[in-house]
Amino acid sequence: MICISVTPESRRLAKADLLNASRQGDLIELCLDHLVRSPDIADLIEAVDKPILVTCRRSQDGGQWTGDETERLQLLRQAIVAEPEWIELDLDIAKKVPRYGRTKRVVAHTSLYESLGATRSEIDSVFDAARDADADVVKFTWPTPTLEAAWPLLSTVSQKRDLPVVGMGLGPCGLTFSLLARKYGSPWIYAALERGMEAYEGQPTVGDLDEIHRWRSISNKTHFIGFDGFDSGTMELIGLFNHAAEIAGLDARWLPLAWSDTGRLKQMLEVLKVGGVVGRSGGDERLGELAESREEALGVDGPVDLLMNRDGAWRGFGCLWRAALRTLESQQEGSGDRPLDRRNVLVFGSGALARTMIFGVTRRKGLVSVAGSNEKETRQLAADTGVRFIPAQNLYDTLVDIVVLADPDLELGPGRGQLNPAFLRPPMQVIDVAAGDEDTEVLAEARARGCCVVEPSVVRRNLAEGVFRSITGQDLPADNHDG
Repeated sequence: MICISVTPESRRLAKADLLNASRQGDLIELCLDHLVRSPDIADLIEAVDKPILVTCRRSQDGGQWTGDETERLQLLRQAIVAEPEWIELDLDIAKKVPRYGRTKRVVAHTSLYESLGATRSEIDSVFDAARDADADVVKFTWPTPTLEAAWPLLSTVSQKRDLPVVGMGLGPCGLTFSLLARKYGSPWIYAALERGMEAYEGQPTVGDLDEIHRWRSISNKTHFIGFDGFDSGTMELIGLFNHAAEIAGLDARWLPLAWSDTGRLKQMLEVLKVGGVVGRSGGDERLGELAESREEALGVDGPVDLLMNRDGAWRGFGCLWRAALRTLESQQEGSGDRPLDRRNVLVFGSGALARTMIFGVTRRKGLVSVAGSNEKETRQLAADTGVRFIPAQNLYDTLVDIVVLADPDLELGPGRGQLNPAFLRPPMQVIDVAAGDEDTEVLAEARARGCCVVEPSVVRRNLAEGVFRSITGQDLPADNHDG
């Protein structure tokens, strides 16, 4: 179920807020602490046909109640007499509000500024106290900026206990918890009705859960793949992949993650049965640290942008170089089945990304040369990979069909270690594999000089297709390509 919180400040608007929430939520949380005057709770409960969870939180628990504690307890006792479906009671006061009628009890442990410790005894002590307070459900609320901070909450909800668990994670990985909680059978998860009504910064809306995360079809058999980040571009890709998985009939979902302790990540992923992690475009050093082996193209230090658990071992893959080559090949008109064969390709860069691109182009029979801002490193890269090294003074006399920019720190200019804009001339085809989703100064210059520029958006689309194919073994459905 989805629980939507409403926080009316006036009795007159309370019914409207409840009605709006009831159209999208399965359970409506009515927060009494925001009301200026005491309401007729029975009248509000009768206003909608969805179950109501009544709460009245103190400021130290994230609420707006600033009145006397005796008054708050009296308000909660009045609320339970109206027999809502649920009432939430803080762990320290739950015994002071006796069970009444059909109303079920959520006993809540809240810590706004620090996570509950990860030891089993600390978690068990909360369950023991909640059980003693006649709880039907135990609720935990604490900060979850990273997976490590959310871990006690996640490990709790993933285990079978005699009391059901719900949780509200405060921070990015609160969303991570909510999606996994759905898989592990938590009675409900929390969401905001719309933007601007979040209980905390970053809380997902009902629309987010439906349209991006497809939460309603998550089951205890759903397979999760992690996705590093919570930015808008990541959420766009997660939405694209989740939609594609539904179309393809795959019981798989992509899970946004954030972590700080790489050393613990594999263990947590294995416990949660998360089968892999999609990293940042262009490679993620943190994923590289976790890889127990890498595909041949990446060598020992190539950029890992996909980490998969294969037969109990974590293996690193690079999807960007494949996407870049696929994009280049698709734009070589009339070149037959081997579009890069015998084409003169200059790779500009001396790092791991450049090495990977050299590997890929060489495999496709391109004639590869390499140049870079650091000529000593570039010369060594050329020797290691068996391609031709081009010194800066010879660059402008070199026949080049395709320019592959693979240096994230590349600067334009006539100076030492820079790429002179005069080098860029038609009909060169130019691709910047270090650009990510953004246009770059070099691409803008190449475009202005009449070169055939491979747009970052095209590479990004092919990268999305490659990641999806690598994980699922299937192509993205056609109607998702422009998602």
